[in-house]
Amino acid sequence: MTTVKTLLSSLVHLFYPHTCEGCGRDLARTEQILCLHCNRKLPATGFQQHLHNPVEKIFWGRVNIRYAMAAYYYTQASMLQKLIHQFKYHQRKDIALHLGRQMGHMLLQSAWLHEIDCIIPVPLYAARERQRGYNQAALLAQGIASVVQKPAVPHAVQRMQHAGSQTRRNRASRWENVSRVFAVKKPDTLQGRHVLLIDDVITTGATTEACSQALVAAQATVSICTLAFTSI
Repeated sequence: MTTVKTLLSSLVHLFYPHTCEGCGRDLARTEQILCLHCNRKLPATGFQQHLHNPVEKIFWGRVNIRYAMAAYYYTQASMLQKLIHQFKYHQRKDIALHLGRQMGHMLLQSAWLHEIDCIIPVPLYAARERQRGYNQAALLAQGIASVVQKPAVPHAVQRMQHAGSQTRRNRASRWENVSRVFAVKKPDTLQGRHVLLIDDVITTGATTEACSQALVAAQATVSICTLAFTSI
């Protein structure tokens, strides 16, 4: 059976070659989305191995977060920005799942993963999710869950209203824009549980903070894991 699967995989690769999203070269059968060289070029933060890292410090004095990390540094016109753009706006769910799995492998290196009970993505506004067809944070959470063997709960938190774009807002404006947006659907199911909140890119942390506040109000312990971190 293994030989047949290998043969079929070879034939598919022969007639439908997969190319690296970073450099455009054909991928080997053991590679996915990125070739080994481009995968190594992604700017990993290493924050999963360090307490009091820059992502944790974003939330100091703002919301009670147990741990926080981001997998990669985000910069404009980078390969990572291209990948994020592909899965957010061009239906490339496979890229989000792959990067989620990468995040999962990083989390396996942390000293605190064993404390996590479940994985919760930051939700999209319902109309936006219907328009896009998926929530990219939920896909990242799904990829993470497949590696770390923790359950993903994609609809635990609800986005009550559309907050609009955060891109051109300052920190205070971002917080005011999202401070009353999130609600936990069944608070009793999260009481006393340690949840890992997932998002794609963190800048000021306003959206993640607001979602975390809703979870803390439901008496959950909250840790945070984002795909990328950018400072402004």
